[in-house]
Amino acid sequence: MTEGIWIIAEQREGELRKVSFELASEARRLADTMGQPVAAILLGSNIKEKAAELGKYGADKVIVADDDRLATYTTDAYVSVIAQLAQAQEPAIILLGASVQGKDLSGRLAARLGVGVAQDCVAFSIEDGNLVAKRPIYAGKAYATVTYTDSVPQIATARPNVFELNEPDESRSVEVIDAEFSLDDSQLKTKVVEVMQEAGGKVDLTEAERIVSGGRGMKGPEEFAILEELADLIAATVGASRSVVDAGWRPHSDQVGQTGKVVSPNLYIACGISGAIQHLAGMSTSKTIVAINKDPEAPIFQKADYGVVGDLFEVVPALTEALKKVL
Repeated sequence: MTEGIWIIAEQREGELRKVSFELASEARRLADTMGQPVAAILLGSNIKEKAAELGKYGADKVIVADDDRLATYTTDAYVSVIAQLAQAQEPAIILLGASVQGKDLSGRLAARLGVGVAQDCVAFSIEDGNLVAKRPIYAGKAYATVTYTDSVPQIATARPNVFELNEPDESRSVEVIDAEFSLDDSQLKTKVVEVMQEAGGKVDLTEAERIVSGGRGMKGPEEFAILEELADLIAATVGASRSVVDAGWRPHSDQVGQTGKVVSPNLYIACGISGAIQHLAGMSTSKTIVAINKDPEAPIFQKADYGVVGDLFEVVPALTEALKKVL
């Protein structure tokens, strides 16, 4: 256990994702209690110039694996490289983001290294030198405390937007190391040939600071225009419940919930969403929840910090107009 705590930084098209900085910040806090260093593992192509950004949030060193085959995430390539580095240097702890990529990578990496993994954690601590993780279970109705045996590394994923970001320290210097690894093309079963992105360039739901979501109460896809207007005004991303996505009103990428995306924004506005348990499981860790629903008995109000009982087609436009005056 010579390398202390590792984080696996996540990048998309050469840009570091916010969860990478959250991981660096949390790893720094944990490492300070252990008296150990923090190392960030950064995979990509022509990505080395991004290493200093991780140092500002707490990484002591950044181990960079730079290869054209790592430009876009594929499970086989990333697991192969990270497993080689972990087996050679034996970190005590490895933290990843609980994103789509992080959940896929962590499970495969844990299997490759023969250890366990705690998924979608919302709190970490160190007890007797071991990682202790807290994670929601039973669709968020309870929390489990996960401890580890003597096996290393201890792997866990952190729910995005839950862990506090450190203030970036521009004066911090970071050691950048070129990773030593090998990649056998014959072992790479998949290859990304094209990445197709939605127009608009909106912030991904898992990283959004504010989300305005619509449910079955929106009545139809065209009615989401009022949510789009509100979202544009407050720099939010639009989400949707599973029933909306199943009805074809919004794409699956917009779905919030147990079978969609798990989100933790600072502000979550639920419009016409009753609050089914699978939806609550995906957004219950939001910092502030506002519910707008005409049914005063809707389960969403049990989770909401603020509730408005009323017709969303009257409340949302009125809210938008009021915000225009304030903003």
